[in-house]
Amino acid sequence: MDLTDTGPNQARKTSRKRVGRGHGSGSGKTSGRGQKGQKARYSIARGFEGGQTPLYKRLPKLRGQSNKAHNIGIFRQRHTTVNVGDLQRLAEGTEVTPELLMEIGMINKLEAKGLKILGDGDLDRPLTVKAHAFSNSAKEKIEAAGGTAEVIGK
Repeated sequence: MDLTDTGPNQARKTSRKRVGRGHGSGSGKTSGRGQKGQKARYSIARGFEGGQTPLYKRLPKLRGQSNKAHNIGIFRQRHTTVNVGDLQRLAEGTEVTPELLMEIGMINKLEAKGLKILGDGDLDRPLTVKAHAFSNSAKEKIEAAGGTAEVIGK
């Protein structure tokens, strides 16, 4: 291969096809649309499914005015969650914070609403747990093990 083998991009060199300019052009008469039929006559609306009720009409609709009520899309509010049972591997008397959990690799990142401790699993050692939210069962299990559950602000 040498410089004589290189050249401009062939796709960029070809000019746009002008349809409907006589049969000598190769795309005259029917202009590449074939014979008769719906597609030959006019454009079809986006989402048209041949008369079948389109997907956007078949889907259920959400009612009401509140964006918060729907808990979907950009309005969804997520927590990063950790179960009480996962904290069992930490040493007794440890102060558990979101930063510590990130450092040891238990969580990768904090979601918008922060860290929430959930109550799945058992805990048998006292820990000081600082998080943005706790489930009721998680709070009970931490306090039953002799630890404390502190809510921190975001």
